[in-house]
Parts: sequence; C-alpha cells; structure tokens
Amino acid sequence: MVSDRPIVVTMGDPAGIGGETAMLAWNDHRAFLPPFCVFDDPDRLRRLALLTGIHCPIVEIESPSDAAVASLDALPVIPLSRPVSSLPGSDSTPDGTMVIEAIDRAIDAVMRGSAVGMTTNPIQKNRIYEAGFTSPGHTEYLGESVGMVNRPIMLLAGPNLKVVPVTIHLSLKDSIEALTIDEIVRTLEVTISSLKYDFGIQHPRVAVSGLNPHAGESGHMGREEIDIISPAIERAKKPNVEIRGPLSGDTMFHQAARETYDAAVCMYHDQALIPMKTLDFENGVNVSMGLPFVRTSPDHGTAYNIAGSATANPLSLVSAIRMASEIALRREQASEG
Repeated sequence: MVSDRPIVVTMGDPAGIGGETAMLAWNDHRAFLPPFCVFDDPDRLRRLALLTGIHCPIVEIESPSDAAVASLDALPVIPLSRPVSSLPGSDSTPDGTMVIEAIDRAIDAVMRGSAVGMTTNPIQKNRIYEAGFTSPGHTEYLGESVGMVNRPIMLLAGPNLKVVPVTIHLSLKDSIEALTIDEIVRTLEVTISSLKYDFGIQHPRVAVSGLNPHAGESGHMGREEIDIISPAIERAKKPNVEIRGPLSGDTMFHQAARETYDAAVCMYHDQALIPMKTLDFENGVNVSMGLPFVRTSPDHGTAYNIAGSATANPLSLVSAIRMASEIALRREQASEG
C-alpha cells in the first residue's frame, strides 16, 4: 500500500554512500517502490555509476511531477544549482552548500505539494557547518525550516521494533538535565498520534523506560522515575491507549517484552538506538514525527569507509522511501474520512 505520488530523496553527503544506495534502490527495487526522484548532480551520479559498476541510467527532470514516467527507464534526478565534485570517501566540505540546497529544495517540494514526502540521505554535520548549517541534526533543521517552536520527535521503526528517544542529539549529561514532565508528555502524545495516523494502530500500546538502572529501584538509584517520568505517564494517559512504565531498560527489548507494546519511549538517544540498530540495522527507518509533512531517512550514517565500493546495502533507504509513501497515504485517507 503506497501512494502513487513521488517521494523526493536528498543527495546527502556526496562523499558517503547515499548516491550508491539511491542507484541500487532504483536498479534492484523499483518494481516494489513508489515513484521517487533525487535532488543531486546528475553528472556526479553518472561518474559514480561508472566508478562502481552499478548499472543505473540517469535522467534529468525539472519537477517531482515528472518522476513517475521518468522512473520507468532511469533514475530521475533534479539537478542542483552547482556541480558537485566530491569523490567517495573524500572531504566533502566544499560541497556543503549543495548538501543544504538538496534538503531545502526537498522541503519546498513537500510543502508545495509536488511531492508526497521526503527521504533524506545521511549527512555529516561537521562538514556542512562552514556552509551555514547550525542545527545539531537533520531532525532539528527540518523543524527550524518550517518555523516549529518545539523540535520534531524522532521515531525509529523496523520490522521488529519502534523506539522514540525523548532527548536526541545531546550529551548524556545534558540529556538528563533536559528531561522534564512536559517534554515526556509531549513525546508520548506525538508518539500516540503517529502510531494511530501514520501506522494505522487504533489502540496504541506504549512502553516507557526509566532513566536509571532498574528504573531507579524505588528511588534508591535516582528519583527521576518518581519525580518526572511517572507523573508524565499519568498526564499522558487517555482512553484506548495503554501506557506502561517506567520500566527497567535492560528488560524491555527481548522478544517476549517487545510483543507487549507497539513502541518504546526511551529517555535518551542510545537507550533507544542501541536495541533498534542491533535488531533492525539493515531495515531501520527514521521517521520525523510532528512535522507538517512526511519525512523519513535510512537508519545509518555516511559510511565513508565503504563509499565507492558498491557494497552498501540499500535496504534501509528502500524501506525509508516505501514507509514515507505508506505514511503519506494513511494521512491522506485519514483526512478524507
């Protein structure tokens, strides 16, 4: 079940594996994907195809609306305003402005309605700071770009698990200091809404982790569970929704435990992403909840060490493109009915 409107895919870091996975996604999986196009330098992708031996014809298009027809015979690419010269695994800092341009143009396409959703290829933030990128990550940048006061919330989804970290791109020390009742309640409310309208789960079940070992041991190993997390859970409870916690993080992710909930809300980045990437590294998808448009991304990084070798696995990007289309279709159906 996917939308017939296109997904726009960003270039990502041109020294990483984004170009290869985009070409492999079209070459090997296009029969099972919605139409999609890439904001990139077409000549860069042609050079990359020759270098890697990936058989992927490239066609330039002017608009996402051209993607459906064009993608029957080639990977549709909307050219960026300047050539991109970075080689796989090289320093891509000089192309930082084009990395940002690809993101901005994808945002514009989904906000104008010419695309049904966007999928972002991985970036390396420290290589685009010189080009004016000041956000901690993609998620925060997208929210700032559309004027959101509160940042979007990150959900990681795979075949075996969905996880949501309350805090994301902060040090562990700062993450603990950033935990508040209001932020946990907001995270729970946005997560519940997404489970209903993006994933079609009418009666969501949410497990909430504690912060401390053994969920604080009744205050003997920390009081955050008593003073912050439990009050937030009580405030977020509503009819037809099951919220359980705070639970001990070390027993939340074995198979029997995972069968009792639809998503796990965790207190900080690694508490959520370590089990997610352990279970579903090749198929994991990052979904930005709370945005006024659909955004997904593969759940891996730039992988400079294998860039240019044609060994990158495209399945996470394939899953991200497909999930963006599925979410968009569910939102359309919900708005109509």
